[in-house]
Amino acid sequence: MSTTSSFEVSSIATIETPFKQKFAVPRQPNLARAKGTITFNEGFNDINMLKGIESYSHLWLLFVFHQNIERGWKSAVKAPRLGGNATIGVFASRSTHRPNSIGMSVVENEGIAIEKGKVTLKVTGVDLVSGTPLIDIKPYISYADSISGARDTLDDINPIPHRDVYFAPNLSTALAKIKDRHRDFCSLVTAVLAQDPRPAYKQQNDNDEKTYRVTLYDIDVGFKIKDANVWVTELTPLG
Repeated sequence: MSTTSSFEVSSIATIETPFKQKFAVPRQPNLARAKGTITFNEGFNDINMLKGIESYSHLWLLFVFHQNIERGWKSAVKAPRLGGNATIGVFASRSTHRPNSIGMSVVENEGIAIEKGKVTLKVTGVDLVSGTPLIDIKPYISYADSISGARDTLDDINPIPHRDVYFAPNLSTALAKIKDRHRDFCSLVTAVLAQDPRPAYKQQNDNDEKTYRVTLYDIDVGFKIKDANVWVTELTPLG
């Protein structure tokens, strides 16, 4: 029996999200209630392809780590949940650097919408950079996809951080203006920064004077770590 060693895969859609860069994207889906809009490419902009999708509360998105392809991959990768220095096999990880650069995320199905004559699909709980190409969408089926008793021993070694997040008092006016355009902005910033998106080797530092920056929607967010808490110190609209 012959085997095929290569296949051609085409993107069917792209997803727009609040995340404009890789830094601070949640480590897994549904760790933040970030919203996404899936817009289908030419040839796939057919509402018949989504017939019956309302039957499912959640969906699997298969996508390409398009920003990492040129960097290649290694058989062993550094694992943030092991402190950032220890390595683990690429197939025992969720590393974004993979042989075929394919990722998968489960998201909440928010329904179909027609925008500017195009079919779109709204989802929540995304962990993807805006502009990520999708290669497939599949229904999440709870009786098959949710495994009772499944283990994740890495969570015992180094659980995902959860820090309290505060906004500097002088940002109240800027926040009010931002929330007029992005109603979920405060909750999104809180959910993203509570996970301490700094490099793993920095996460033991509970007083970090460096200002870190992340872009959410069209806002540059500056934050520091003080007394083990996250303090948002700057909010700058981008042109």
